[in-house]
Amino acid sequence: MDHATVVVSGTKIAQEISSSRSEVWRLIQQLRGLGVDVAGHPATGYQLRSVPDLLLPEILRPLLRGTIFEAHLHHFYKIGSTNTAAMSAAAAGAPEGSVFLAEEQTAGRGRGANHWQSARSAGIYCSVVLRPALPPSEVLVLSLATGLAVRAGIEQMDARVHPDLKWPNDLLIDGKKFCGILAEMNAEATRVRYIVVGIGINVNQARFPAELAAQATSLRLTTGGEWSRVEVAAALLKSLDREYRDLLQNGEARASILRRFAEQSSWVRGKSVRIEDSGADLEGITEGLDERGFLRMRSTHGVHTVLSGTVRER
Repeated sequence: MDHATVVVSGTKIAQEISSSRSEVWRLIQQLRGLGVDVAGHPATGYQLRSVPDLLLPEILRPLLRGTIFEAHLHHFYKIGSTNTAAMSAAAAGAPEGSVFLAEEQTAGRGRGANHWQSARSAGIYCSVVLRPALPPSEVLVLSLATGLAVRAGIEQMDARVHPDLKWPNDLLIDGKKFCGILAEMNAEATRVRYIVVGIGINVNQARFPAELAAQATSLRLTTGGEWSRVEVAAALLKSLDREYRDLLQNGEARASILRRFAEQSSWVRGKSVRIEDSGADLEGITEGLDERGFLRMRSTHGVHTVLSGTVRER
């Protein structure tokens, strides 16, 4: 990275990392297998043809200066689940603002038992550790604020893209999902110990498996061009930093989050939906959010507060 586009000898690299030329060759082969474009061989030296669009701490950190996320960035080429890793680290005392990023997940998780498709170096697979001085009842508001942060970050990068917020934790473009949010918590009765907020964004996927094609999309499919994953991740984390600080410091932030989420979502009011929850389906028309951030829905039996379940359009 320090000598991008310059040919550097294998001997020089070996000296830099206190290793051998044969070990450098092995590592170069490993990088190529991960999609990094390195030209050359031991006899002529190596050249990084282009700066890879990898979510490396060295690349992201300068873009995150002044946020709570700049100091503790953790990157994995392959991992089971960033949320699982972040929850484990948080339990072991990882500081607030710790970020776990992966190029590929082999066991990415969504809500419930849902699996998150995590194609290598095509999306953002990110989990952050937060330790807010909030009661457990506020976790939903934080999840809604994360949705607002994602939306703002995407719009900042391309003003033509206007994601729709689907309660409680999905973002859609033209009715297809491109982002999911998973908030997991460890708490006492009145105090949150830590929250891990996982964010999965489909960025540069050009296609999806047949079983997902009708319901999933990506930023690339939406706009017709490739996006910088580094820039998307930076925009997302800077936007989340603003929302999170405001929630903790501003007494009016909570009401603002609920109001803005309702304004920027076509699902919160006047939508004909079906709620699927443990086999007990309920149908009706959405009627906004209550003061805690839960969805209200009017059915033939009256107005219900939706505490959980999957919301689908009828």
